[in-house]
Amino acid sequence: MTPVTLVSYGLGPIGLAIAALALERGHRIVGAVDIDPAKAGRDLGELLGREPIGVAVTADAGDALGRRPQVVLHSTQSRIPQVAAQIIACLEAGASVVSTCEELAFPWYRHAATADRIDGAARSHGVTAVGVGVNPGFVMDLLPIVLTAPCREVRAVRAVRVVDAGTRRLPLQRKVGAGMTPAEFEAGVAAGTLGHVGLGESAAMIADALGWSLDGVAETIEPVVNGGRVQGLHQIARGRCRGQEAITLDLTMAVGAPDPRDEVVLDADPPMHVTVVGGIHGDVATCAIAVNAIPRVLAAPPGLTTVSRLPALHA
Repeated sequence: MTPVTLVSYGLGPIGLAIAALALERGHRIVGAVDIDPAKAGRDLGELLGREPIGVAVTADAGDALGRRPQVVLHSTQSRIPQVAAQIIACLEAGASVVSTCEELAFPWYRHAATADRIDGAARSHGVTAVGVGVNPGFVMDLLPIVLTAPCREVRAVRAVRVVDAGTRRLPLQRKVGAGMTPAEFEAGVAAGTLGHVGLGESAAMIADALGWSLDGVAETIEPVVNGGRVQGLHQIARGRCRGQEAITLDLTMAVGAPDPRDEVVLDADPPMHVTVVGGIHGDVATCAIAVNAIPRVLAAPPGLTTVSRLPALHA
């Protein structure tokens, strides 16, 4: 792989892991951005537990972007209103963006006007932006889409993901409400601070790829409770097309969840039923997908795109 100059934007657990893999692949990181005062001024190599690489962390994105990276590896927040200004600034600096922002996986679903602004900035500066990840971005959207390739007809798509949150990082456990009371969980859902972000985007991506016009997407979130305490969540998105449920995305993320797996079932000709036993480890996969996307993004036409519209990603 030809080395690419990068900026790492957002140095939480996922951002750091993406940076580490990018360096392992031989890419050159020329800037690192994070607003955490405890990280400011420290060498990125130190944060990665390796020798210094001569890149000091800064809260000033403009300083890092001034080093003219080809690509920004962006990993800060989940929702487009939180990240739109960050992404547009990167694009206006002449850098393509690979972001783990969940809503950016298919941004036209919730934020069409902002998506058009991001697309316009990318096009006017001759660069590309894409939202990537394991979910959304692969297991419950791109994988089902690819599995339709040998089908003459597809009538319905069902994806099931079961994750033992006890094997994942603490911030994710908090995100799914582990340890809360049921009342606290319900309050968090109502406030929008709990729940997986991206199921609606995944449904919209599948519909877009298959040429389906959705009547709408309905989402439900319920706590998984054991011994009076919440272990995680069970969340379902149902996409209806012509009055029928055509897309069902069923997600369980809970500490100790039994039978972890990723499963895709296509009501199709021929039918398809594929199961990844044990499931795909989200943290590892997200980092790999972000780094594996770099050459595809650099080769893509300018604009805001999706992983389903890029040539197939691979290691």
